[in-house]
Amino acid sequence: MTTYRIAEAADLLGVSDDTVRRWVEAGRIEAATENGRAVIEGTVLAGLASELADAPAPDRARAVSARNRMLGIVTRTTMDTVMAQVEMVCGPYRIVSLMSAEAATELGLEPGVSAVASIKSTNVVVERP
Repeated sequence: MTTYRIAEAADLLGVSDDTVRRWVEAGRIEAATENGRAVIEGTVLAGLASELADAPAPDRARAVSARNRMLGIVTRTTMDTVMAQVEMVCGPYRIVSLMSAEAATELGLEPGVSAVASIKSTNVVVERP
């Protein structure tokens, strides 16, 4: 059985260690003690991750077909007259998007602005760390 320490679970869920600890204390997620440390079973963590992923985003004003939506902050923009490259950090992930310069300007994308990266792909490669 695979288990995860609180910090590992928080990283996988994209939340803070304190959030996971509060969820354990509130009974939202079950934890056990292993070698003096709180651990969460992989299947329990997977269930919570699915629940969180299926929950509607509170800021979603319209329906979108992309399910992989990550809130982040714009860290860099490079723009010419036609295209823009927008770099974001969404939790532990660095996301780079290429779009028209017009779209980037209309959205006001510049370093320090919060934005949502919506990712839709036909191929996804899955690896185990």
